[in-house]
Amino acid sequence: MNTYILQNENALFYECNFSCDNAIFVRFNKKDAFFITDSRYTTEAKEFVKNAEVVNGEKNLTQKLIELIKKFNPKNITFDPKEWSVEKFECLKKELRVNFISSPNFSQIKREIKRKDEIDILKKAANEGRLAFDRFCEFVKKDGIGLSEEELFFHAELIFKDRGKLRLSFSPIVAINENSAKPHATPTKKSLKNGDLLLVDAGITYSRYCSDRTRVCEVNSNMSFSKEQYFSCKKRQKIYDTVLLANKEAIKIVKPGIKASEVDKVAREVIKEAGYGEFFIHSTGHGVGLDIHELPIVSQNSEAILKEGMIFTIEPGIYLPNEFGVRVEDMVLVTKDSVEVL
Repeated sequence: MNTYILQNENALFYECNFSCDNAIFVRFNKKDAFFITDSRYTTEAKEFVKNAEVVNGEKNLTQKLIELIKKFNPKNITFDPKEWSVEKFECLKKELRVNFISSPNFSQIKREIKRKDEIDILKKAANEGRLAFDRFCEFVKKDGIGLSEEELFFHAELIFKDRGKLRLSFSPIVAINENSAKPHATPTKKSLKNGDLLLVDAGITYSRYCSDRTRVCEVNSNMSFSKEQYFSCKKRQKIYDTVLLANKEAIKIVKPGIKASEVDKVAREVIKEAGYGEFFIHSTGHGVGLDIHELPIVSQNSEAILKEGMIFTIEPGIYLPNEFGVRVEDMVLVTKDSVEVL
């Protein structure tokens, strides 16, 4: 086992059950690992950190890390270059005669296949996210007409947090009509009315693990965020049915051993055959776990091979500028010989 160092909060949590915004984790071998932080966090860290010794680095965590590395004297140290500033890494190199091995995303690679306990938590996260969609739908039906996207966004954040019981995976996307044609739409002052197309992309975290879901519906007194939707506008219905079919067909082929790019290809072909290929402008999906965007990447160029225990989104979309956009997103688990929608 090479010595490795980490700074990313979710990577730290995965290693030792705790993280904060100022910490470094270093593991030298199976027995010796250290969680270095400052005095603001040491009390809490000592309460929650597992499989590592908590070290108070005072105001200079990097210097404390250097001291530990000199003490254990490893030949090689693996690091993720995406986590380190040039300044901090240059400080490490200057002080140490060590072979640093650059390994981008090595923590995410380690976390790509979920353990059973992680799968159980992610299932709960997905279910809590679904319930939050239901709560938000009821709010929109009762009090949402006339509110702007900005106001709907504000209420979505409150509703998805469930009075502080949950946290958000990311800032919700709440988009009406033409704004839904922007995959990561920013809320505007546009007000909601009956008959509008409404897109909501949101997720929560449960025990630090994320959920991610997108639904589209027509706003009326019977609206819901189910996948089966009916629109009074024929064009909207055609686009929605196409995206839903792409979502279902892509899910259908998921199993261990196939390429992630094949999943993307199936979704893309459905949309292309309907004449809207140029309007599917992002990848089909991404891994979900402690980070909202993890490995594997489900795209045209992905080299990932699907394996049992991987969890990722399938979220094809069609976006017609200045008109509307549709995306249907589910989280799926690769099982022993098939797939489970979470």
